[in-house]
Amino acid sequence: MKVLIIEDETAAAQNLQSILKALVPNVQILDVIDTVVDSIEWFENNAAPDLVFMDIHLSDGDSFKIFDKTKIVSPVIFTTAYDQYALKAFKVNSIDYLLKPIKEDEVRRAVDKWQLFTGIDRSEYAVRLDAMAAEQRNSRQRFLVRFRDKLIPVSQEEIAYCYTSEEKVFAYGYNGERYPMEYTLEALQNMLSGSNFYRANRQFIISRDAVSDISVWFGSRLAVNLKMETPEKIIVSKARVPEFKQWLKKEV
Repeated sequence: MKVLIIEDETAAAQNLQSILKALVPNVQILDVIDTVVDSIEWFENNAAPDLVFMDIHLSDGDSFKIFDKTKIVSPVIFTTAYDQYALKAFKVNSIDYLLKPIKEDEVRRAVDKWQLFTGIDRSEYAVRLDAMAAEQRNSRQRFLVRFRDKLIPVSQEEIAYCYTSEEKVFAYGYNGERYPMEYTLEALQNMLSGSNFYRANRQFIISRDAVSDISVWFGSRLAVNLKMETPEKIIVSKARVPEFKQWLKKEV
């Protein structure tokens, strides 16, 4: 059995490899990849593996972006540490998943399911996988965040802007609340709707609906004013002004 692992957490990747080698003595780990970009390149330049273990959230974005750029015909077992809402969709589409921390009995179940696939099953599976990936990309993403002593779901529509400072990332809601996020700003940029959210600079991603007005700033830059206070002024560089204006006036 030839397996490709797409996982950006070293410990998780090593754990999965150890379990697979214990369960399937003849398993061949073709590669361990930790980014969306490298995954796309791998699929473009290598024969399809027998099975793919794919983490949902990678350092440079969610793994569904891989399906945008390349065709994947191999059965995929998704892994995740959260995103219970997405897991429901995987279950409905008969796509297996492993919830971190990954356990041996769950890997055994997933491998057993793969071994039962016939050629026809695999063809039908590839069609369902494409459909599911498209649905997840286009769905209104909800994030499970820590808020005080609870975990609560926060939808894209509730987020006014995201801000990073001192390697911490927060989403600020229209309700005035601040939610700590378990993603980098780069990852959030790929997860949030490009029509409704814009990466203004290295510190901010802003929602179209949160924009109040725009001021001309020094050096032909723009200062974006939101409908609520922000930790610092939001400045759009001169080079990005045309793109920002086009995004802001585009019909949604």
